[in-house]
Amino acid sequence: MDPRPTVVQPPIHLRIADDIRMKIERGDLTPGDKLPTLAELCRQWSTSTNSARGAIALLKAQGLISTGRGKAPIVRIPPGRVVRSSDRHQAEKDLARRPEAERAAVGEAETNLGMSIEDQQFTSVYDTIPAGDEMATLFDIAPDDSLLRRRFDATDTRTGHLLSTSVSYLPLALVSSNPALLDEKNEPWPGGTQHQLSTVGIEIMCMVDQVTARMPTTVEAQQWDLPDGVPLLICRRISLDANNRNVEISDATYPADRTELRFVTPLKPWPKRRDNRKATQ
Repeated sequence: MDPRPTVVQPPIHLRIADDIRMKIERGDLTPGDKLPTLAELCRQWSTSTNSARGAIALLKAQGLISTGRGKAPIVRIPPGRVVRSSDRHQAEKDLARRPEAERAAVGEAETNLGMSIEDQQFTSVYDTIPAGDEMATLFDIAPDDSLLRRRFDATDTRTGHLLSTSVSYLPLALVSSNPALLDEKNEPWPGGTQHQLSTVGIEIMCMVDQVTARMPTTVEAQQWDLPDGVPLLICRRISLDANNRNVEISDATYPADRTELRFVTPLKPWPKRRDNRKATQ
């Protein structure tokens, strides 16, 4: 990135913020470095406390610094990165056929979060709800048909902040033949949803990923430790079986400032062209 100031003569608080921002972008200030105090900024820029405070507020809103009550502002230390890749779908399907001990050793903590499951607190909550209009349309069932709704949360044991959260929907009629699938105490399930569905004779043949975004509520901003202005990404995964039937819908939520979405699309090769020169010989 080539650091550049905001065009036109900006107000003093924006000039202060620009100066600090460009130092961060150039690497003169690195994650964890302390910023000048309000008093130091006032002296350096011959300005008021309100203007210095406005510059700090702007840098915080841009997600460049961290502040806290009674703490000096510092250059923000980037949070751990989540990588959500379409590669994982086939890996999860392959894993579903492996022995239980092998299935139990790999989950979202290792694949998406790049961390051990021992470093997080995992919770699951199951309940049964009517499908409603939206889900009824997606599953091609009646609105009053029952869905098994499953909420999964993972929290960093060191900070208490959310690492991942998702809500999964399954038509109850598809999974009720295996009572073990209806009990939240069996989570985390070795091999995840693809193995769970395999126990009732369902094989996933296609995955559809849809990504949307929205701004967080104040509660969500606290739970995720989000800087001002950072949206949440909602990654909807639709799982289809061999009959092209939607059998599971999962909405996973991730902060945009620490998430990489990676979609891998294998492409078929073009047919080889016939060599016209050889054909005429």
